[in-house]
Amino acid sequence: MKKIHLGLIIVISFALLLSVGFGLLTMYANQKELPKGVVLSGWQVGGQPADEVLSELEQRLQAMTSIKATLESDALKGHPESFSLQEAGVRFSAADFKEAIAKLSEGSLWEQVLYRRQFQLEWHISTDWDRDVLKERLNEDWQKERFGEPVNAVRSISEDDVVRYTPEKTAYRIDWPAFYEGFSAALPNESHFAEPNPEEAITVQLPLIRQKPPVTVKSLQDEGIERKIVEFSTGLGSSGPGRVHNVTAAAKAVDGMILKPGDEFNYAHIIDVAKKEYGFKEAPVIVNGKLVPGTGGGICQVSSTVYHAALLIGLEITERRNHSLPVSYLPKGQDATFAEGAINFRFRNNTGKHLLILSEVSHGNLTLKMFGTFPENTEYELVSTTIETLPSPEKVIHNNSLPPGLKQVVQNGKPGYVVETYRTKKVNGKVVENVKISKDTYRPQNSIVAINPTNEVPLPDANETPKEEVVEDGISAP
Repeated sequence: MKKIHLGLIIVISFALLLSVGFGLLTMYANQKELPKGVVLSGWQVGGQPADEVLSELEQRLQAMTSIKATLESDALKGHPESFSLQEAGVRFSAADFKEAIAKLSEGSLWEQVLYRRQFQLEWHISTDWDRDVLKERLNEDWQKERFGEPVNAVRSISEDDVVRYTPEKTAYRIDWPAFYEGFSAALPNESHFAEPNPEEAITVQLPLIRQKPPVTVKSLQDEGIERKIVEFSTGLGSSGPGRVHNVTAAAKAVDGMILKPGDEFNYAHIIDVAKKEYGFKEAPVIVNGKLVPGTGGGICQVSSTVYHAALLIGLEITERRNHSLPVSYLPKGQDATFAEGAINFRFRNNTGKHLLILSEVSHGNLTLKMFGTFPENTEYELVSTTIETLPSPEKVIHNNSLPPGLKQVVQNGKPGYVVETYRTKKVNGKVVENVKISKDTYRPQNSIVAINPTNEVPLPDANETPKEEVVEDGISAP
């Protein structure tokens, strides 16, 4: 009997011990306080209620993102830029710590007890900065407003034909790599989190670099437009208003043109521009060796003047043809005609530097100037020589009102010419080259004779093979 009582006592005691142990474990696992000794970025949170710690944690994190950052620089001229760290894309987080607190109440009782006993004591907040947020805030528009914009250097030609330069203007821009480094270094560390200060702020010097515009004095000077290298003028003589307008329109289309090394001057493109921007008026044009009414008459005075100037500095002529008739404003052999879709004038800039062309119609003259790089000890001279004079053919027409056999001169003819042009190159006054650059033929103009034929004087066949009409020195003819 005594043995039964003893066994019963032992069982009951063991059950009580298990019950007390289970209760103690439950109390241990269900504690509201964090384990003692836990520290979060210098903040002693061990032994404090977890819910209170989490609540204050959010307040501290929010306080840190509310810290004001101020950017200072002399270039801001006393108007610093300020914003909160949150507005700068900075976020502070303690996600791992929050997750660890949540795990204290997860799993079985035994798992909770073990996790609490092994709970990590040292925790740290993390900092995340989305740099694009701040870069968007301090974008190009903001920088233009605060620091202005770079201004290109400008090249101009004075009234006395001197090349002058207006210097470029630089503007400040943010040095982003240096700024990222400086801003990161200024962000609050764990000491700020451990002892929050509502009035706290950070100041960052805004690192700036000078941004140059695309065009600088140096880049302009490197183009090699150093000085005026040629000037040539032709007179408009007794040109009517329509012809003066056409010459002026083509001259304006040429004015200011810059040819890079190797670029080709294409007069067909010039005429297209002049036609679109200024239009052409009625003035005599050349059709099949005759002056007739038309539109655009006079445009070849510009191509001819440019051609002559190009020859004087040794430029490479890639396409050129003389007029079918001599022109009054240039010696024979030194002109360049144009016929839309048939005859063009082109040359290439072979100086190795940029070439600036200026042209102007003023006081009855067309003046062409070229600016670039050209040896000062070098010059070219042109000599044109008529090697053959072509007689004027006689064209007979029928006129029954005349007495039989009588001839009447209706139009006096003009002779034609074959002309050779040579260009001489001199260096330091000595001839080093003399080359023939062209052999040109100018068509003779018919003399027209009217006659009333008789049986004894047969009339030549009046039928002629029609010729394709090419409109020179103009755009169109009736």
